[in-house]
Amino acid sequence: AVEKLVAASMTACSTPREQITDSDWRGFFWSSVPANTDEDAASEIPSMTDGPGEGPDGAQPLAKSLLNAMLDLLFCPDFTVPRHKKPGPETPDDLPSIDSCEYIWEAGVGFAISTPANPQFDRNRTEILKLLLTCFSESLYLPPTTDFGCNQWLDYFTSSSNRHALPLFTSLLNTVCSYDPVGYGVPYNHLMFQDAREPLVEIAVQLLIVVLDHEPSTISVDRSGEHDSAGVNDNLFCNYLSRIHREEDFTFILRGVIVLLNNPLLQTYLPNSCKKIGFYQELLIFLWKVCDCNKKFLYYVLKSSDVLDILVPILYYLNDARCDPARIGLMHIGVFILLLLSGERNFGVRLNKPFSAKVPMDLPVFNGTHIDFLVIVFHKVITTGHQRLAPIFDCLLTVLVNVSPYSKTLSIVASNKLLHLLEAFSTPWFLFSNNSNHHLVFFLLEVFNNVIQYQFDGNAHLVYTIIRKRNIFHQLANLPTDPSTVVKPNKKEDDPVNAITSGTSGTKSLVSPGTDGISGGQYQSGTESASDPNNISASDSDSSTDDDASKAGAASLKKKIKKIKKKSPRFDSVSADGHFTPTPEWVLSWKQKLPLQTIMRMLQVLVPQVEKICIDKGLTDESEILKFLQHGTLVGLLPVPHPILIRKYQPNSATTMWFRTYMWGIIYLRNYDPPIWYDTNVRLFEIQRTH
Repeated sequence: AVEKLVAASMTACSTPREQITDSDWRGFFWSSVPANTDEDAASEIPSMTDGPGEGPDGAQPLAKSLLNAMLDLLFCPDFTVPRHKKPGPETPDDLPSIDSCEYIWEAGVGFAISTPANPQFDRNRTEILKLLLTCFSESLYLPPTTDFGCNQWLDYFTSSSNRHALPLFTSLLNTVCSYDPVGYGVPYNHLMFQDAREPLVEIAVQLLIVVLDHEPSTISVDRSGEHDSAGVNDNLFCNYLSRIHREEDFTFILRGVIVLLNNPLLQTYLPNSCKKIGFYQELLIFLWKVCDCNKKFLYYVLKSSDVLDILVPILYYLNDARCDPARIGLMHIGVFILLLLSGERNFGVRLNKPFSAKVPMDLPVFNGTHIDFLVIVFHKVITTGHQRLAPIFDCLLTVLVNVSPYSKTLSIVASNKLLHLLEAFSTPWFLFSNNSNHHLVFFLLEVFNNVIQYQFDGNAHLVYTIIRKRNIFHQLANLPTDPSTVVKPNKKEDDPVNAITSGTSGTKSLVSPGTDGISGGQYQSGTESASDPNNISASDSDSSTDDDASKAGAASLKKKIKKIKKKSPRFDSVSADGHFTPTPEWVLSWKQKLPLQTIMRMLQVLVPQVEKICIDKGLTDESEILKFLQHGTLVGLLPVPHPILIRKYQPNSATTMWFRTYMWGIIYLRNYDPPIWYDTNVRLFEIQRTH
């Protein structure tokens, strides 16, 4: 029957492309297997209108037979797993009788027996997993809408009908988390020996994120329209992941993810002597899925300093990808993970650990903590990043707001970066060019208020920087509201800092020359919704070097804005959703709510004292002023401390669609050997080919 189906398939569609993308062809696999052996194969093609149920003779659909066969092969002795000493199946017909829980691929979660490595087994597993991933790729050929429809392949694979669900989940998870690309650390070993494990790990993590992303249809319907006796079809893989609770299992998963995420950051004396993985984007999605499905794992990550070993590589990826339009999705997933982590108090507390990591990044030299590292990278992303990163500015600042109440000490470098951002965002040209730009000023003012109210004692550098640049706050308090200024602000006056707004103007989608790429349009679905403050819920809970860096950043920004100005003749009326013209009433509506009271009160108290000390002692060295501020206090002088407000990430249908689009985009690009989906009618995102 199988041979006849193959012959029939080759006559049903003229090209392989049609076989993959044709809407009717997808129903072919969910039709019953033909039982008649006397007719010609071409005449036995089942009706494409039949549903996924079994045929009149009780035969199950070809798709189920195919999935069952692949699942059995994943635990077939002497093919994908080693044979046990006790007698195993003698013929292929005996495969369904074996207990696959005894053949889990790797030790780790739920399995303690370590199996010997076998490159041929790894290659066989890889090919079967690729075939599974191809069967699950129906999403690629559907338009990007929040109505996901039904994927029958994944419904069956993640249901109780899959008797190998638990051992396969454990095998995939343990294979990914136990992989160490460096091994014994022999230089250039990856050039001398072929590693069959890396392709397996890459396809395993891709299959995991696809399966964990699947939302099963609630009810499966057979061909006659009656409800399946199985009833509600839960995703067993998500259930298994959510049930992991042992601390040793959490340690195993976290350590595995940390090793792989930090692999691209490794530095050696011998150039290119260490193997570097390329599937870090899939790992970030996997980390997101694990934290989303298992809150106990998230709390375990946050209760120790290991969370910093996740923070550092994420910030490295953000800094590295900030100017590359082809990696906008990587920027979003990194920021979303940081937003998720910052919603918990422990994350902010852990950031006070001194930063000593050696990371290959083009950042100014500083002595400080991980909060300083976070601020400096965010500043670089905002000031020198690609123009299409503007929608995530509020997410970046939300992370800073969430951790600011716990920031015990900020370095002079980080303090200057924060004030530079406020200076840029508070210019009239920027504030009046968009109906939501003033939110960024509110976020930054909230950062300063949190530090002053809750961590004043250890933040003399930030207080001193605020005093030095107090004119920024006075200008905000006296922001003009007259019609002439609001409608047409003075652009020349704002030029040194207003270039940050270049991200608010529309830009063309770009792809690196000489590569096949996915247009930035693929990431637009849900991007604005994902970074919208309305989708974030709130709950109670060395200076000269830096100045040079700020000047260089300002110069870079100035060049960027000149290019944008040529394209948009009316900046005061441009917004993301159409025509926008600011009015004095609109400015007054939010100017009156600016949280300046705490900062202005601090300046009112400290500025006269600092000026008096400088005059009386003739001070010209800022170290003496810092020493005075370190021993000062504002107890009883400031307004009553406001409650700490933590904004947490809230999922919605738009962000869910964005994650799915981004996930399949990465899988599409990474699977080039063989190019499974190339030259097919992909509809989930736009593909651009450049030469």
